[in-house]
Amino acid sequence: MHFSQRAYLGHMSRRAFLSGASALAFAAPLAAREYRGGIPWEPNAAVPPEPFDPSARFLTADERSFVTAAVDRLIPADDWGSASELGVVDFIDGQLAGAYGRGDIYYMEGPFEDGLPTQGYQAQAPALLYRQAIADIRQGLADADQPDFIELSPEDQDTLLMALSEGESDLEHTDGKTFFDTLWQNTLEGYFGDPVHGGNRDMEAWRMIGFPGARYDYRPWIDHGGKPLDFEPVSVGGRLVQ
Repeated sequence: MHFSQRAYLGHMSRRAFLSGASALAFAAPLAAREYRGGIPWEPNAAVPPEPFDPSARFLTADERSFVTAAVDRLIPADDWGSASELGVVDFIDGQLAGAYGRGDIYYMEGPFEDGLPTQGYQAQAPALLYRQAIADIRQGLADADQPDFIELSPEDQDTLLMALSEGESDLEHTDGKTFFDTLWQNTLEGYFGDPVHGGNRDMEAWRMIGFPGARYDYRPWIDHGGKPLDFEPVSVGGRLVQ
């Protein structure tokens, strides 16, 4: 059984587990809303998000190898693509290279004290969190005369990630559980987020859970009686080709 299933929901299938994990991101009611704007509606009038910039990079080659191995244990391949196959590593790398990685939305000035879980994210800038945590993990393995993370067996990788997730592995410069929680959250975001941000390649994760994407108007499908909606998902940036 894969790490993500074992660590969180026991014997639940991967598809059911990942569908539940993504539910909060897509659980918006399909109710009709009054349209406000020009009549008739004109396509391409809105300003979509900036598309993913493949040149935006933060992770070193060794760090990317670590993240690739780790996210593929969190969401390994089965009938659907693994996390890295769907572009999650590119998504994370791009996010760490930008405003999220710098911690622009967080208060980053000292003094710092340990916060409570109810107070939200309490660590340093996410880019620094990744860099320090990965270095600490790799150094800890070297000090214990163990192979590098990417050279460990899948079972040993799972054991290490499980220890981080449960707060049982101390890192020298940062909190291991905070790193794992951040990595897991970013993995879900990259796997299920809009592909305009670099992940969810070819909208495969949306197809897996039956999410139709960022369509302009759902009213024709409100009374579908719970039946699957069999049409292609659409990105907020249109039908993207990756």
